[in-house]
Amino acid sequence: MTRRWLPSFILAVGLAVTGGNALCQEGGEMPGPQIMLVGSHHLANNNRDLINLPIEDVLTPGRQQEIEQLVDGLAEWRPTRIAIEWARTNQSGLDRRYADYLSGELSLTANERDQIGLRLAKKLGHRQVYAIDWNESAPGDPGQYDFIAWANQHGQEDRFGAFVRDGQAEADRIAGRMREQSVGQWYSDLNSPEAREQAHRPYFEIASFGSDGANPGAAWVGAWYARNLRIFNNLREVLGPGERVLVLYGSGHAYLLERFIKESGAGVTIDARDYIQDD
Repeated sequence: MTRRWLPSFILAVGLAVTGGNALCQEGGEMPGPQIMLVGSHHLANNNRDLINLPIEDVLTPGRQQEIEQLVDGLAEWRPTRIAIEWARTNQSGLDRRYADYLSGELSLTANERDQIGLRLAKKLGHRQVYAIDWNESAPGDPGQYDFIAWANQHGQEDRFGAFVRDGQAEADRIAGRMREQSVGQWYSDLNSPEAREQAHRPYFEIASFGSDGANPGAAWVGAWYARNLRIFNNLREVLGPGERVLVLYGSGHAYLLERFIKESGAGVTIDARDYIQDD
């Protein structure tokens, strides 16, 4: 079993409520940061997860026009910083990529980091895009997290197989619907509260693979939570008084990142759907 993080699964994310510009509060004090979490499909079809959503080519002229419209809508919020799913330890690599894009030496790939993150940053005249991802190995013996091997060794192959088949069937159904929708509609649907809850729910099924003696499913999900806490800690380094930070991330992360932002009081959340043009 790979140590990389398997599922983003199917749907997911958004962030809730309150909007407005970062204005000075009474007494002249700067307000706390505002955070818009934009959950995204993996537009380049990375196919690195347990269940994958097949995305059509977004580099066609029609889809490119729709992505430009999506970016135009997000730009209306006027984010002061943009953070994306790129390794925090490789900020220099992201800096070089963004510089190449600004100079015309880079053609954007289908990846959402390029299509939305870099494109939006250039449109707004930002000097930098911020890397906040963490995706290293979990501590300890890899076998402690291998819920797939545990299922195979304990007569639960059929149960695990059904879990994957059902999830993939749902992903394929969503992909079929997306072929009839605009990119704006993709992101409006994906960033609803219902979608992010649905995306998070399969992790509880994974956590149930195990027993009192060995529960690799729960260990894996615990490590998934820990990964997202590390991502959240990286995000906090980007926040500052009066900043409006747009966070573009794989939708499987968004439910937890939203909870961490709200429960920590790190900032005010902005509903991305208020700025997504989905007609």
